[in-house]
Amino acid sequence: MITSDRLKETVYRELKKVEDPEITSVSILDLGMVDDVIVQEKEAVIQVLPTFSGCPALDLIKKRIEEAALKVGGVETVNVQFVYDPPWTTDRITEEGREQLKQFGIAPPPSDHIDGEPWHVDCPYCGSTYTTMENIFGPTACRSILYCKSCKNPFEAMKPVANL
Repeated sequence: MITSDRLKETVYRELKKVEDPEITSVSILDLGMVDDVIVQEKEAVIQVLPTFSGCPALDLIKKRIEEAALKVGGVETVNVQFVYDPPWTTDRITEEGREQLKQFGIAPPPSDHIDGEPWHVDCPYCGSTYTTMENIFGPTACRSILYCKSCKNPFEAMKPVANL
């Protein structure tokens, strides 16, 4: 018989494969979106912290989580719960997630950011600090558009979100 701890560990391994629908190089685990996994009997309860409450991809994320968890032998039902306490912050992004963001061409948020303070972003392509903000509003609520004056590339940066 497989223990619930072993099932939980296997569910986490499957969740590592669930990519963010908008940033396909990084998993929801590496973004720090999975708050907890509880396995009881044959049910997996997966608590997920949305990066933004109005994120349009939540239904797709939920579906992908359910599909991944149901691949685990011993799990027959999946209950995905979006929770907002504690709130998701960019401090939850793993080091691997930060590297995956760079590989995708998105500068990760600074890990030492204080909410409300100005923030600086290095270019994800060349590492230059000689960058400027082109537009605080990017293609999604969590990203901005910047420009690198060294390598002359525009790029996106994930906005820092800290606990208040």
